[in-house]
Amino acid sequence: MSYEKVKSAKSLWIGAKQTKKAIQQGKAREVLIAADADEHITQSLVQLCRNHGVAVLYVDSMKELGKACGIDVGAATAAILE
Repeated sequence: MSYEKVKSAKSLWIGAKQTKKAIQQGKAREVLIAADADEHITQSLVQLCRNHGVAVLYVDSMKELGKACGIDVGAATAAILE
């Protein structure tokens, strides 16, 4: 289901740095995090989401998240924007 949200999202920022920027700028509505992403990358994003009241959804794999985002490589995180 979460992959479908990504595929149908009108505006999407992909990757940990872009996701962090979207959260900090108040643009992120939901953040998707791949379960197989490195914890040292995702841990700070989860805390940032909590602090900013952004929903966090977990998906199974970086490879599938990247595919859903329309890129040829894996993605640790993605932000669905307002």
